[in-house]
Amino acid sequence: MFNSRVPALRVTDLVRSFGDKRAVDGLSLSVPAGSMYGLVGPNGAGKTTTLSMVTGLLRPDAGTVEVLGHDVWSDPVAAKALIGVLPDGLHVFDRLSGRELIRYVALLRGLDRRVAETRAEELLSALGLADDAELLVCDYSAGMTKKIGLACALVHAPRLLILDEPFEAVDPVSGDMIRQILKAFVTSGGTVLLSSHVMEIVEALCDSLAVMAHGRVRASGTLDDVRQGESLTEKFLDLVGARHLESESLAWLHSS
Repeated sequence: MFNSRVPALRVTDLVRSFGDKRAVDGLSLSVPAGSMYGLVGPNGAGKTTTLSMVTGLLRPDAGTVEVLGHDVWSDPVAAKALIGVLPDGLHVFDRLSGRELIRYVALLRGLDRRVAETRAEELLSALGLADDAELLVCDYSAGMTKKIGLACALVHAPRLLILDEPFEAVDPVSGDMIRQILKAFVTSGGTVLLSSHVMEIVEALCDSLAVMAHGRVRASGTLDDVRQGESLTEKFLDLVGARHLESESLAWLHSS
């Protein structure tokens, strides 16, 4: 059993620059174990860069990342064994069938072949992909590719699931299916960190969140703590400094 008092994820003073641009600027956050945690921010806020460092795909210039007490950079094997990842713009071995891909990822994760086969069938069924299990992934739609990526992230039963835009290009039926799977995962003691541009999804799913802008956390805490009586969309726009389009702007659009 994992100690529930230890955060599922602790990020401390994380920094990453690309040339003269500082994409992540001293970012710190703590994701409680057993939570559905949202990470939101406008384009260019540093969300994907942050998640890339959290999962060990990108080395930070400074700062630390701990997954259930294991440092991602000094103890990568232990830390990464606890993580399931669905990155945005997923690249997979798409000349495998859906069934073959899940099995392959399961074997890479060290699962017994029989366990890998059983879990692949269960995930294909749960995500509505059983009828397309023999289809090559390169022939999947964008939504199907997203679902097969989620299956690969779940196959080894991680304790922390990190999802970058998990509902993008997913139809409403599949989206509801994914929501139910994520809720069940959290109910069983898992933790989800998801990044999304859709405030309604975050507001409906997440119990806690962090709002990012310019590589920093502008607000974090429970959903109610961050919203402070407003809708999440309204509070988000205030926190990131968004300005409403002035009525005089683009006047040529209103000319007849």
